[in-house]
Amino acid sequence: MLFVATRSQLTDDFYVKTCPNLFNIVRREVRNAIKFEMRMAASLLRLHFHDCFVNGCDASLLLDGNDGEKFAAPNLNSARGYEVVDSIKNAVESACSGIVSCADILAIAARDSVLLSGGPSWKVLLGRRDGLVSNQTGANISLPSPFEPLEAITAKFVAVGLNTTDVVALSGAHTIGLSRCAFFSNRLSNFSGTGAPDSTLDSTLISELRAACPVNSDGNNTVPLDRNSRDLFDNHYFSNLLNGRGILLSDQTLFSSDAAVSTTRSLVQLYSNNSALFFSDFVNSMIRMGNISPVTGSNGQIRKNCRVVNPSPLSLLPCVTDSEQLGRHPELLSSRGLGDRLTDNSGVTR
Repeated sequence: MLFVATRSQLTDDFYVKTCPNLFNIVRREVRNAIKFEMRMAASLLRLHFHDCFVNGCDASLLLDGNDGEKFAAPNLNSARGYEVVDSIKNAVESACSGIVSCADILAIAARDSVLLSGGPSWKVLLGRRDGLVSNQTGANISLPSPFEPLEAITAKFVAVGLNTTDVVALSGAHTIGLSRCAFFSNRLSNFSGTGAPDSTLDSTLISELRAACPVNSDGNNTVPLDRNSRDLFDNHYFSNLLNGRGILLSDQTLFSSDAAVSTTRSLVQLYSNNSALFFSDFVNSMIRMGNISPVTGSNGQIRKNCRVVNPSPLSLLPCVTDSEQLGRHPELLSSRGLGDRLTDNSGVTR
């Protein structure tokens, strides 16, 4: 399924009258979360990414339920920060109830996470509404995997309307955050049945990663994706790739794979030497990604709670029995009312 990035339906001043303090509220909550745990910046950025690649940017990732995207393989025990989104939503609802979508909150929080980590800022286009369905199957199929080759990753970007530049620029988000050992330990020994570690991995880094990820561990230990600049959003990630120090196979493949020679390698080299170019392309790619198939207009809804779809208006009506109706409206028993509507044993009303 091809999703289309559509900018024209969204605007940067969508809430200027209906929730004028929105940006300050989100920034405050994100800042507090990052002060408590620096890793949260990467986690919030990743939520936006994983949401947009499935059904478009509609906050479907946030919906609870065992059959939802939260429990898809790429997100289970991996995607995090839901409680922070809850806090942001609660603060926003206190200021302007029923106005701001969870999808827009994810987009703003992602921008603020980058900015507060030392990265660039940009005007977030807004006006998304929240989707009604969470698509676990779509998440399992559509989200790029750290184990996939470059060709497969690029194909998943193309499927949502993005391109090769977006692949490299958005991968640069791995300049912050951590990875579980389970996502790269296969590179440390007998890689692809070779009996040896991944040959594209720096030998000194192999020793460091083996110490952090013992063979008998459960794979849940974590290491920084950018070991020399773990909490600063910069272009050091790309320098790592030039030196064989990309933690994930999906990162190192941007420079070291055969497919990279004619596609992504030159961009990795450019970004490693020019942080301004990386920041500029990253901003453009975030805007493009943030506008994948937005739910707008009268479609979808504005969730009150990001974890659940709002109840149907009909489900909120009180249940009134026939006897209660008759007690309130005795005229229904008149010769013109319900008394004249009799039902025989066949179930036919006459």
